[in-house]
Amino acid sequence: MKVPVERIADPWGHRTPYGQGGQWPVRTDSCLAEGVSKEEVDAWVRTASLLHSDGDAMDIAVREGRIVGVRGRAGDRVNRGRLEPKDLYAWQANGSADRLTRPLVREGGRLVESDWPTAMGRIVARSREFIGSRGPDAVAFYTSGQLFLEEYYTLAVLARAGIGTPHLDGNTRLCTATAAEALKESFGSDGQPGSYEDIDHADAIALFGHNIAETQVVQWMRILDRLEGDEPPRLLCVDPRLTPVARRATVHLAPRLGTNVALLNALLHEVVRHDWTDPAFIARYTVGFDALREQIEPCTPRWAAGICDVPAATIEEAAELLGTAERLLSTVLQGFYQANQATAAAVQVNNMHLIRGMLGRPGAGVLQMNGQPTAENTRECGADGDLPGFRNWQNEDHVADLARVWNVEPSAIPHDGPPTHAMEIFRLAEQGTVRMLWISATNPAVSLPDLARIRSILSQEGLFTVVQDLFLTETAQFADVVLPAATWGEKTGTFTNADRTVHLSEKAVDPPGEARPDLDIFLDYASRMGFEDKDGGLLVHWSAPEEAFEAWKRCSAGRPCDYSGLTYEKLRGPSGIQWPCTEDAPDGTDRLYGDGAAWAHPDLCETYGKDLLTGKPLGERWYRSTNPDGKALIRPAPYVPPQDWPDEDHPFQLTTGRTLYHFHTRTKTGRTPQLADAAPDVWVQIATADATRLGLAEGDLVDVTTRCGALRGRLRIGSVRPGVLFVPFHYGYWDTPAGSAPAPGTPGRAANEAIATVWDPVSKQPQFKTAAAALTLIERAEGRTRPGTEPGTADQ
Repeated sequence: MKVPVERIADPWGHRTPYGQGGQWPVRTDSCLAEGVSKEEVDAWVRTASLLHSDGDAMDIAVREGRIVGVRGRAGDRVNRGRLEPKDLYAWQANGSADRLTRPLVREGGRLVESDWPTAMGRIVARSREFIGSRGPDAVAFYTSGQLFLEEYYTLAVLARAGIGTPHLDGNTRLCTATAAEALKESFGSDGQPGSYEDIDHADAIALFGHNIAETQVVQWMRILDRLEGDEPPRLLCVDPRLTPVARRATVHLAPRLGTNVALLNALLHEVVRHDWTDPAFIARYTVGFDALREQIEPCTPRWAAGICDVPAATIEEAAELLGTAERLLSTVLQGFYQANQATAAAVQVNNMHLIRGMLGRPGAGVLQMNGQPTAENTRECGADGDLPGFRNWQNEDHVADLARVWNVEPSAIPHDGPPTHAMEIFRLAEQGTVRMLWISATNPAVSLPDLARIRSILSQEGLFTVVQDLFLTETAQFADVVLPAATWGEKTGTFTNADRTVHLSEKAVDPPGEARPDLDIFLDYASRMGFEDKDGGLLVHWSAPEEAFEAWKRCSAGRPCDYSGLTYEKLRGPSGIQWPCTEDAPDGTDRLYGDGAAWAHPDLCETYGKDLLTGKPLGERWYRSTNPDGKALIRPAPYVPPQDWPDEDHPFQLTTGRTLYHFHTRTKTGRTPQLADAAPDVWVQIATADATRLGLAEGDLVDVTTRCGALRGRLRIGSVRPGVLFVPFHYGYWDTPAGSAPAPGTPGRAANEAIATVWDPVSKQPQFKTAAAALTLIERAEGRTRPGTEPGTADQ
């Protein structure tokens, strides 16, 4: 099947300019298989994007029981009909020849085809064995940001109240944990304050560590259309690379890696010094301003310039942009979340909006973005370690309320310590405390730091591993049982994007062979385990997606993420709907916190806060004394240098990131011809000045070596600040000639071979962006080009 590729070279499509305060014009994008016309489509089935956190609404084209294309949904508030390259092309991966179609079990050291009763029987038998001999803590779950709300909620119920394990987290720990923690630290609860529609109204947009042109591609189209219209917004870009966003920015700051807190403290210093604050908002809705003012008093632009290696004058220019905006929208992503002092830096962005009163009205908001399509749902439903419904695990009333919803005793819900984060789950597996690890829809053998260690953990004889996925991934190759899962387009459920917009995705076609929806797999497991509530009834008492959604609504009712006003039928309307959606707000809620941080009250808050340097819980007594009336918290933080700093042996800083054409570990996008061809292999990006100094050229084969490990790739020159090496993290080994990871001591293809196990003390999100590194030439490129040759803009 040949599908058009014109949107590979032009990923953002043509412009539809509009002015400030106007409605974003419709532009309907579509892609059909070659030889299929829209008249030949049997049905169009509603869904939304599953390969980024935009939540682009679209319809799946079905012909003769097969997916044959997609089109954008013109009436949707998120994308107004637009689709990005992954939306347009990645549906083809559903039909890949190497889809898993039957369960696999390990026999004699090999994975062999089996059947569902055998596979589930083994999982249940080992579950009972470990729980019976070692207790519920012997079982752990590591899930994804790509399932549906109904599946996360079911998993949370069976793990928390069925088994009673505290070990439940997801790969959202890698992409969105800091977003959640920053919101909790500032507003007392998770929940995005802003809306994508703020792009329509803002007169200034600040992007902190957020290459929106490649991560939320459709919203970059929205910004581009504003830039081409009347009264375009000014842009501030904070990024060490010269990304497409940086090229269009009014001010571009490219700080030294790991210095984000120093930079933000200087920006806050200037805003306060020039009285660009909103004293009435601060007094009425916040606590902590005096502590912030004291912390940032010595943090001048000159001071920050020496730390961040950016001109003091440019810091002053950026502060003027932030301080004089009448409607400021800020977005934050992995350049902050996966870096040194991640939560502290993200919280300082919140502080900027709190001292400027830039919340709760059109164009004035902050978006602590997500990296994955349903990362928001893991947080809401409790599949990321926290309790469902943004309940506080330290608040006995919250635990009792959740126990009431589930009809179990409060003691059945683990809450005697903080949630177990992903890196701790793998450490416990390494030590032998966790004996069974169930991994669903993710690939930690490529995505986690220190891959040699992760492979060692997964290969332990004493660890029983279950992998639930579409393909035989690098992780599935280590499994004792592999369960074939259905995916997007093959099952029904809801998912929520980064600005709280809920969409319904309906089943369009049958999954291949014996593959099952993740919800059916979890329900089967709960049934076989015989999980009961305190009255002897079924703990997981639903059997279909809509029933699971109704159960979730009861759990969310009265909580910040209230879904009680939503139904499947309502979500079949023309557009997605933002939570909270209730009887009082039947059409959803555009923005939060315009009238204060309502959920920050000590009786209601999701957290009592943590120390932004150590991550130590501050406790209920501290919170009640600091914030008795439940206001937004202004939380200052001093700058602390990264642990891993360049030296003579490792003079560079290594940072990893994404390319527009791939998602996560390329499980789907690598099996999509147009996307695979657009970015077929890993590369190493270096500054032109560094390449010239070292005599390197475009296409040279190089090794990047850190104190943790090494990787190998071809060189690209330009578009990054001196002293920095950039490597995309998507590339693993399934499509290499060997099909597996390299031998120990041999440089690999995966970026995370070279990333050590270090995480933010507050959010526990791993640091992928501050490793000290060395660069070694391995082989000269044929037809070498001079330094300064630039790769195409679209794939930077």
